[in-house]
Amino acid sequence: MSLSPGPAVMMVVTCGILRGWRTSIWASLGILSGNAIYFGLSATGISSLILASPKIFYGLKYLGAAYLVYLGISAILGRPSPITLSRPDDSNASQLKIYRSALALQLGNPKTMLTFVAILPQFIDPTIAIGWQMLLLALCSMVPEFFILLGYGMLASKASHWATQERYAAITERIAGSLVLTTGIMVAII
Repeated sequence: MSLSPGPAVMMVVTCGILRGWRTSIWASLGILSGNAIYFGLSATGISSLILASPKIFYGLKYLGAAYLVYLGISAILGRPSPITLSRPDDSNASQLKIYRSALALQLGNPKTMLTFVAILPQFIDPTIAIGWQMLLLALCSMVPEFFILLGYGMLASKASHWATQERYAAITERIAGSLVLTTGIMVAII
């Protein structure tokens, strides 16, 4: 899912193209900070839900699997559009300003919270201490995403024309959709 171009990836690509891959790291860190906040909120809610009602927890798990299948099919069958780049007004933005802008962008995207709520229950064993599971899931989510965003920033910095081609967007959407669809199916049958 981290490979799929969305607002966060577009911001990293824009920073990579306009200011180089090193500056895009600050955008990546802002995005991951937003994810950490959403992750914490989701984890707290899921922990409470498990304690309150295991039936509701498993219901949420299957709804999450259905949502993943829907996202996968939508990405595979949807009409992808190339990443479009707009030049920000301030081409000399500070690293802190880029970080804050990326954080605000990610926190302003409610699909991120919905995605965490849909995915987290799939990987939690309610019979084991939840805190450590959440920490492990956070690391397993954020570390790979950092490197994926770093890769986007580096590619954008080296070859900006790749990020704006229709063919690139189509390939990325199909691969990401297939992975999400497969994950949703596996969650539902396991």
